[in-house]
Amino acid sequence: MTARAVPARLFGHILLLVIMALSLVSPVAAQSQTTRITRVMSPGGIEAWLVHDTTLPLIAMEFAFVGGAAQDPKDKPGVASLTASLLDEGAGDLDAAAFQRAVADKAMEISFDANRDDLRGSLRTLSENKDAAFDLLRLAVTQPRFDEEAVERIRAAQLASLRRRSTDPNSLANERWFALAFPDHPYGRPVDGTLASVPTIARADLAAFTKHNLARSNLKVAVVGDISPEDLGRALDRVFGTLPAKADLAPVADVAPKGIGTVDVIPLEVPQSVVLMGTGGVQRKDNDFIPAYVLNHILGGSAFSSRLFKEVREARGLAYSVYSYQVALDHVGLWFAGTATKNERAGESIRIIGEEFRKILNDGPAQAELDEAKSYLTGSYALRFDTSSKVAGQLLQIQIDDLGIDYIDRRNALIEAVTLDDLKRVAKRLTDATNALIVVVGRPHGLSGG
Repeated sequence: MTARAVPARLFGHILLLVIMALSLVSPVAAQSQTTRITRVMSPGGIEAWLVHDTTLPLIAMEFAFVGGAAQDPKDKPGVASLTASLLDEGAGDLDAAAFQRAVADKAMEISFDANRDDLRGSLRTLSENKDAAFDLLRLAVTQPRFDEEAVERIRAAQLASLRRRSTDPNSLANERWFALAFPDHPYGRPVDGTLASVPTIARADLAAFTKHNLARSNLKVAVVGDISPEDLGRALDRVFGTLPAKADLAPVADVAPKGIGTVDVIPLEVPQSVVLMGTGGVQRKDNDFIPAYVLNHILGGSAFSSRLFKEVREARGLAYSVYSYQVALDHVGLWFAGTATKNERAGESIRIIGEEFRKILNDGPAQAELDEAKSYLTGSYALRFDTSSKVAGQLLQIQIDDLGIDYIDRRNALIEAVTLDDLKRVAKRLTDATNALIVVVGRPHGLSGG
């Protein structure tokens, strides 16, 4: 180690700590900033939403290319995920080591991830380093190298992760549920691929994915921090301007889950059975999404006051944790409930959860439950904005969901406007949710399926 290396490394660590410290802002201040969202249009026609804030010398950018793992070849699930993991593993004239060294030298963060409906990227940098950060990001999205060494190293890491998850009850339950619910649809394929598919993914598959999916037409961008609208406009063209104008995406059909009313058991030698119960729900673009969101909070979305918590944990001691949640994918809305309980009590837990679903759909909640849910959901909303990165992430998701640039200002009023009649109307729409596709991982007593 040379005498010059120590100060450089320490300097990088200090700057990284500064970034982490400066990214923390109070929830109230963060949410109030969002009322100053500016729609920025670059000279080249690339749009971004910006919260311009010079309080801290920090820039956080979140962006997404709509498409994601749903665009994987049918016989090669995992392409989008492997591609995302490799975008920052060498680009342009920089191999993986040189690229990562350039990122570390400027104490910035660049990362990518893929899910079913999009491939997302994230950039965090001190504003004084924005030019270098934007240059590196430009290389990552427009000139990824996919060098053999990097591909094989990341492939090995992905395979190791898949092996670990092959014995993880929660991962097994989730993957099996989607495979059974969507057997002939892209949503039924595992996002990170399989132990059989990942070894078959070639460099040409990665290059083809970037060519067809990373384009300006399916790009959404949100930025928070110390950058002016004018500078951001120029930066957007600098980073994304040479991407293809239009993405070449395969059509993905709207779909409904299959297998509703069936039970599938995955035998695994564990002391507790993991239970995942899923059924059809409400899509994000549906006008009834907010009432359904409130209804779910009352059923199982609240950690300590929900009906499921009170009945499954407090009244019967069946499980430490029990929950329900909504999933709004681009082409289907879903409603899940889950828990982990002793093998001998898995059947009882499933029965109680099913009963609570039926009660809330048949009878609806009480006014006191609705009032409590509104109070929590409106009061806790500001916690989603307690860092600049969270603010950027919220703005990005609002764009993806096409909720409008004023959604943050309208959101709490939408919650407050929900009435018992709204919940009863939604409950009637969700009558079929009294049945579910159930996946159990473990050795549940008295349950069989498959």
